Amino acid sequence: MGLVLPEISIVVPVYNEEGNVEELLERLFSIMSGLTTVTAFEFVVVNDGSTDGTLERMKPLLARFPMLRIVNLSRNFGHQLAATAGLDAARGEAVILMDGDLQDPPELIADFIAHWRAGYDVVYAMRRKRDGESRFKLITASLFYRVIRRLTNVAIPVDTGDFRLMSRRVLVALSHVRERHRFLRGLVSWVGYRQIGVGYDRAERFSGTTKYPLSKMIKFALDGITSFSEIPLRFATYLGFVTSGFAFMYLLIVLILNILHLNLQGYTSTMAAILFLGGVQLIGIGILGEYIGRIYDEVKGRPLYLVADVLSADGVIAE
Repeated sequence: MGLVLPEISIVVPVYNEEGNVEELLERLFSIMSGLTTVTAFEFVVVNDGSTDGTLERMKPLLARFPMLRIVNLSRNFGHQLAATAGLDAARGEAVILMDGDLQDPPELIADFIAHWRAGYDVVYAMRRKRDGESRFKLITASLFYRVIRRLTNVAIPVDTGDFRLMSRRVLVALSHVRERHRFLRGLVSWVGYRQIGVGYDRAERFSGTTKYPLSKMIKFALDGITSFSEIPLRFATYLGFVTSGFAFMYLLIVLILNILHLNLQGYTSTMAAILFLGGVQLIGIGILGEYIGRIYDEVKGRPLYLVADVLSADGVIAE
């Protein structure tokens, strides 16, 4: 009898989520077991170099959930690369990507699958409400989605995360895109095909603390903008032209005043001009540096991630 491949794969990247993994898998198993239309399913949990007891908490669960596979990365590579590792390992005809903190309700999976069977290749979750998050994060998140939508030529839905279902042909398309600074929700929008959103209210974390402090949020925003837009480079160019125009007009004024022998005390204006021009130059160099740094990372051609081993109910598969 041949190996039965799963129809649905659920991919969950985790980092220091020892308090969530058992509850997450129990809820997922309960929901998936109740879907009589799903012939077979699997859970692919990617341990992204956790430093707490996440991996040890998951190992006993392999006996309880034989459809579970644990992809153990060699170190912490970051959420987007861990998610990519899970998508690469998934074998289902449709793959659901979600976070491991239980803010993404597994109960939405049934709606995802129903839309997939209706012919949609991507079904993404749209956040109507976000409980347990600070006002600062709510404002900055809302601003980020709207700014990136204006800056890019890819229609990235607002107020969405990585919680979504993707068909096998979307996964195949993504497997050909191996850029290091990944912004998965942007890449999925770039791929295209039929897509639809499903609204939901995002709950608080089941346990633990967020793995996205302000520094990581800023880096994530930069990755999203620089991956899908060259407008910051154009902004630096336009700013240079505008500044040069003001400088040229100021030079004409200075020459006219000199011809008329109207000497002015010039220290303040000179310093203001120098500081302003210096600031503009540094902004331009900084924007160039962001893009060049990403080019540097790409041309090195290193693997996106390294797998230490894959654990399943049948044993350990060394990579």
